[in-house]
Amino acid sequence: MALNPPLRDWQGKVVWLIGASTGIGRATAAALHRQGAKVIVSARNAGALAEFSDRHPGGVGVPLDVTDIDAVRKVSAQVIAAYRPSVLLYCAGHYHEMSAQKLDLADLNRHLQVNYAGLLNVLESVLPHFLERSKQESADWGLHISLVGSVAGYNGLPKSLAYGPTKAAMANLAETLYLDLHEAGIGVSLICPGFVDTPLTAQNTFTMPALISPERAAAEILKGWSRGEFEISGFCRTGLRFLQRANSPPDMVPGPSWPAFAGFRAGPDGLCGVVMATLRG
Repeated sequence: MALNPPLRDWQGKVVWLIGASTGIGRATAAALHRQGAKVIVSARNAGALAEFSDRHPGGVGVPLDVTDIDAVRKVSAQVIAAYRPSVLLYCAGHYHEMSAQKLDLADLNRHLQVNYAGLLNVLESVLPHFLERSKQESADWGLHISLVGSVAGYNGLPKSLAYGPTKAAMANLAETLYLDLHEAGIGVSLICPGFVDTPLTAQNTFTMPALISPERAAAEILKGWSRGEFEISGFCRTGLRFLQRANSPPDMVPGPSWPAFAGFRAGPDGLCGVVMATLRG
């Protein structure tokens, strides 16, 4: 059972990707462009955005620092007025390895500001636009908000003291957004990739099982959207199970309840279905 209106026809659809200068964001923007979407790409790196636009005719680069609330409000107003995006993909991210033995408060806060507070800054401006359009357009138009989380948001993992909690918060937010926006016909999805070969993961000092390319991740994201999935994570299961088992004490090895959000994929009998039925009274 699809939990969202499927997104299959990208011809002419306007997608705003925030955090698209490298990695998953850039690869997804390129994949969408190939399928005929109008892509608006944002990040702090103006040079990378200009390069993307040069290589993808019709693509638009709009520099943005998601931690600057005034800039987010200004740029969001400009993008909405000029392009009326119907899909938002938030993939801005900050990541450094961190353990409790080497706690760095400044970097903890940097993770929080980019990975979570930055998302809230964007939602403040974009949600009213989507809600207003939902009153005027059918669900077939494909209004959709998609957040790039991480398998690190499922459970505590070694060296993920700063990064993991921000992705756990994002996952909780995505679930709540889904419940709040479903009746308005606005889709919400949470993308939880495993290890993807990006500039962020390049700094890791440990072996990354089931490492995939950004292009493979982008293909899986589009596949998940086409199926109307809420949680797009199937392409990372092997890597996550391996990592959890390798780093967990014997009495803490994940059991059959993995992944944490299985209830959201379980249709009307799962957590989401039960809550929605209750809300409908």
